Amino acid sequence: MSHFTTVQTQIKDIEALKKACEEMGLTVVDEGEARGYGNRLTHGDHVIRLNGPYDIAVNKQKDGTYGLTTDWWDGHVEQEVGTNYGHLIQMYGVCKATAEARRRGHMVQRRNMADGSIKLCIGGV
Repeated sequence: MSHFTTVQTQIKDIEALKKACEEMGLTVVDEGEARGYGNRLTHGDHVIRLNGPYDIAVNKQKDGTYGLTTDWWDGHVEQEVGTNYGHLIQMYGVCKATAEARRRGHMVQRRNMADGSIKLCIGGV
C-alpha cells in the first residue's frame, strides 16, 4: 500500500518554488525519485530533497499548476515544510510576490513577524 499523497496547489512558477526551497535550506533536483516509507519511490519532474528520510515530488498537472506528492507518515515532512506544506507554500508566495514586484521595478522589503507570518512592503522606485 502506498503512503504517497498528492496535494493540489496553486504553484505555477517552478523557479519561485526553487527559490523558496533554497531559502529554507532545501535542494531541488530535476527529474528524480522522491523517497517514501519502506524505501518506496515516486517519480517527480522535480524533487525537493528534505533532510529527513522522505522527499517531495513536484509534478506538473494538466491545468498547468504543480502538484506536491509526499509520504506524510510519522511527521518527518511536516517538521520541515509545515502542516500541508504550509511553510513551503508561504515561502513560495513570498518569493513569487517579490520576483513579480521587482520585475515591475518596485523595491521590496521583507519582515519576519513574531507570529511566524511574513510582511512584504512593496514600494516605488
